[in-house]
Amino acid sequence: MTSPTIAIIGAGPAGCMLARLLTLSNVPVTIYESDISPDYRAQGGTLDLHVKTGLAAIREAQLFDEFTKHARYDGDYYNLTDKNFKTLLTFGPSKGSNMERPEIDRSDLRKLLTESLPEGTIKWGRRLLRIEGSPDEENSKTLVFADGSTATGFSLIVGAEGAWSKVRNYLTDIRPQHTGVGYTLLEIPDAATTAPELHKLVRGGNLFSSNRHQRLSVQQLGSGSLHVGWSAQRPENWMDPSHADSVGYDPRDLEASRAGILREMDGWDPRLRAAVERAWGKCDPKNLYMLPVGWRWAHRPGVTVIGDAAHLMTPFAGEGVNLAFDDARKLARAVVGAASRGGAQPSGREQLLDKAAADFEEDMWVRMEKYQRLTHNVTQLWMFSDDIHSIIPDFIMEHLKPETPVLLHPLAWLAVHGWWKARSLIWG
Repeated sequence: MTSPTIAIIGAGPAGCMLARLLTLSNVPVTIYESDISPDYRAQGGTLDLHVKTGLAAIREAQLFDEFTKHARYDGDYYNLTDKNFKTLLTFGPSKGSNMERPEIDRSDLRKLLTESLPEGTIKWGRRLLRIEGSPDEENSKTLVFADGSTATGFSLIVGAEGAWSKVRNYLTDIRPQHTGVGYTLLEIPDAATTAPELHKLVRGGNLFSSNRHQRLSVQQLGSGSLHVGWSAQRPENWMDPSHADSVGYDPRDLEASRAGILREMDGWDPRLRAAVERAWGKCDPKNLYMLPVGWRWAHRPGVTVIGDAAHLMTPFAGEGVNLAFDDARKLARAVVGAASRGGAQPSGREQLLDKAAADFEEDMWVRMEKYQRLTHNVTQLWMFSDDIHSIIPDFIMEHLKPETPVLLHPLAWLAVHGWWKARSLIWG
């Protein structure tokens, strides 16, 4: 049979992984990306890939050997503290063990994925404005781009372009909701030299320090830099200097942001304040948004969404890219399976593909809801609790729930809370 032709909007992790998997099965695919080049903008910090999702996709895409050249197997260290640098919870690989969740910088991951695709697969500088065409007919949709060009004739259009997906706009009126949290990203280049004491505290991994409605994160990057993130409760208009809800300083100005954040960190341990004091160069403020937990859309032939376009979450649970990769591998299997079962008639082939896409969506809705709920609940715990010292057992439980049968949740709750109470009595 003639293979289906797939259009992917967005050359992020989800879109490139899907394209890689389809290419390995000789399914024609084109990615349309709004960035004009792979390194047009910063890709963010580091992320860890999980065995059953992110790493499984890397292996299925036949990229594991190349991945290990960029991955860090010493970065799975997490220290959760309060503002006084008192450890609340710390975890990571045991001494001498192989790390199950290796870290990789987002920039390295994008380079790995884009370079794995045949030349010409990605059409750079093609920002999608909208999809035109009948929602109920296959092969009738036209992609309209900001440069005036169009593209049509695809068996399936996949939106993988993140939070403000135009493909999702074609499927539904649902939009991301502001979580009430604002985030500012700062950076400490060459931290071993410029901030050696802080560099030692991070221990090659991650430091998360929290206070009431505030959170400082410090992440080690493979480049030697430290990414410093400041999260705080914010109204949606906090970055608008003309608005009454403004924070009172220019959040895009490094000096102003450093001074403003340090004012908010009054009373914090000097070692934690140093993460902001030593930052220079990068200053990137933004709001954190999330799609509603458990939302669904009415299936439309020939169009679907994956990754953040389908289940945008905050970063507090660390599941986003892993779920996006899982989406990509499951949708790729669905497309390839439909192609292999296709008959001689084009209409029959399209019906098989559409059924496969619809089944994929039903499965994804179930998968994504439990992780959306996890992320929402963890965000509420860290950013909206008045006493962060009391939330650790609930934080642990939220991470256990998606992987634990519901009938065992009460037993797990008793075990976790009992352990925490005993720990508190022993260690204070």
